[in-house]
Amino acid sequence: MAYLGNSPARSFISFERQVFTIVNSQTVYTLDHSVTNENDIRLVVNNIVQEPGSGKAYTATGTTLTLSAALVNGTDEMYCVFLGRATATNAPGAGSVGTAQLAADSVTNAKIADDAISDEQLDPTVITGQTAETSIATDDLILLSDTSASGALRKMTRANFVSGVGGTMTPAFQANLSSNQSVTNNTYTKIQCNTEIFDTNSAYDNSTNYRFTIPSDEAGRYFIYGNIGIYGNTTTDVKNAYLSIYKNGTLLHENRNDIGSTPYETQIPITIASILDLSVSDYVELYGIVNTNSGSNGLFLGDSTSNKTFFGAYKIIE
Repeated sequence: MAYLGNSPARSFISFERQVFTIVNSQTVYTLDHSVTNENDIRLVVNNIVQEPGSGKAYTATGTTLTLSAALVNGTDEMYCVFLGRATATNAPGAGSVGTAQLAADSVTNAKIADDAISDEQLDPTVITGQTAETSIATDDLILLSDTSASGALRKMTRANFVSGVGGTMTPAFQANLSSNQSVTNNTYTKIQCNTEIFDTNSAYDNSTNYRFTIPSDEAGRYFIYGNIGIYGNTTTDVKNAYLSIYKNGTLLHENRNDIGSTPYETQIPITIASILDLSVSDYVELYGIVNTNSGSNGLFLGDSTSNKTFFGAYKIIE
């Protein structure tokens, strides 16, 4: 017989049929083939076609057939015809399924292969196109690429992010001279600042060497500062004075206050500051000189209230 269109794959096709063995009081049976719903089969009980659907004679999904009422073995007979299996079901051809055939959100995480997403699939404007944050809220989460874990993304909260970024300007210390310190005229003398105001890493010795030593793992750039108050034998005896920073026992920086041969000050303040690159175990100290016209010894002024003489340092955040 002549026909129009493609030649059929088979000349004769019959629907597949499944006969069930009735089990008394049983309403659930297993189908030989999976179906979408009850409309994919025609169920016949005692040679009478049953009406499909919820609240009707039966429902079906997958390989589960559910009857609305149990049948009796030896009395009732039941079979079904698979309407959807009149012809063979073939897998879609490669590249033949488009986005229109996929339901929204149908591709789950379990169906995506590990490491399958690359920058080709990512839209960089998703991040670069966003407004930059100028502050961090308490419940904000920050994503970081962990280089120690092959670039795996990690989340951080404000608490553990802020505490680990930029450093804390430590180690740091400041110590004051609590009482006057006698010094030999015109002689470099270590200033014995013996009262600590703070010492974050216990790196300053305020009782023996009066030095600040760089702790382990804390090498870097430091701001060093100091101040002394100078007093001579009388109110008009101070000729000049020096304040110096020593590194590892060697004079490094010095500041001088020169009054001259006709002094007029009772007390002379001198301040010094410097930025130093220091390695672990390097130490810094503060030295001073009092030079009097009379040749008499002088004083580094110290007390517990006005803190005329002090020594300090802190690590700079870079």
